[in-house]
Amino acid sequence: MTPETTARIERFEFRSVHSGVAFGTASDRYAGWLCQIYSPPRYDGRITTRKKKIGKSSFTESVLPVDSVVEYFDHFSLLEIDFTFYSLLRNLDSSPARSHFVLEKYVQHLRPSDRLYLKVPQAVCALKLWRSGRYSHNPDYLDPKLFVNRFYSPVNDLAGEHICGFIFEQEYLVKKDRPSPEESVAGWDRFFNEIPADTRYHLELRTPSLLSGEHFEMLESHGVGQVLSHWTWLPRLMDQYSKSENRFFNSGKRVLIRLVTPRRLRYEETYRRAFPFDTLVPGMLDPGMIEDTTDIMAAAIQKGVRADVIINNRAGGNAPRIAQEVAAAFLERQERGLPV
Repeated sequence: MTPETTARIERFEFRSVHSGVAFGTASDRYAGWLCQIYSPPRYDGRITTRKKKIGKSSFTESVLPVDSVVEYFDHFSLLEIDFTFYSLLRNLDSSPARSHFVLEKYVQHLRPSDRLYLKVPQAVCALKLWRSGRYSHNPDYLDPKLFVNRFYSPVNDLAGEHICGFIFEQEYLVKKDRPSPEESVAGWDRFFNEIPADTRYHLELRTPSLLSGEHFEMLESHGVGQVLSHWTWLPRLMDQYSKSENRFFNSGKRVLIRLVTPRRLRYEETYRRAFPFDTLVPGMLDPGMIEDTTDIMAAAIQKGVRADVIINNRAGGNAPRIAQEVAAAFLERQERGLPV
């Protein structure tokens, strides 16, 4: 790497790593990123706190105001908005829901080039939902009208020009709740047939047994991307890529790589270890995750596909630091003369 490139990565500037690559994070506004992504004086007296209960433990998170997204996009090209996963944008009576107002605040601070990935609400893509202290069947699972009327249409009206992707994340399903691969494929096939065609769809199934050949054929037929996710119970990234015979399916020519958690570590443990998200945690970051990510980035570029890398704090303690590791490894790969 040139001294100039090294200096940019040290300053957490990831917008120009490569023309075929974009970096972003899962959510933003973390006070743990002060002096990395955010400048402390800009937020004097404007940092708030919120309580979060994870398992049997409670944490107090410090949160920056929404306008910090301006400074965020000085460093990253993408932002994954995850609060939409927990709420539709419109209520039953079609009035705007809370998530609509929060997203509206974000949009007010975005520049024309700023791009968002939005997680589709779990009300649409989760087979089971946590209700009244237990998981129960979701009666609206893969309901195309719910998706279009209470999420897709209002989101496009509000932020359409900024949205580069929609993430459909289906939860990990235990064996007793698990449909067969054929049933899963049929359900998603019907759903994608009935919603508006769009080049921005990406599907993440967190149940390894559902990643079948029929599943990949269905994705390809609809131009829906396979989300390659480094997550607790999924195979390593290169194994997921190999299962699809090293193909990319998104008709918008993008592949989404999500670095969410170390493998075989549950959500509660990754959150506890990563909090307060201000530094890399010794022993938490998987070197194989970095290697697989850069290999897939290079494969995508060779095939004319844009590689979008979204990083979660829980993948190693601090998303900006993990981005530095990925960017440096990718550029070092170029220096070694490996194909990119």
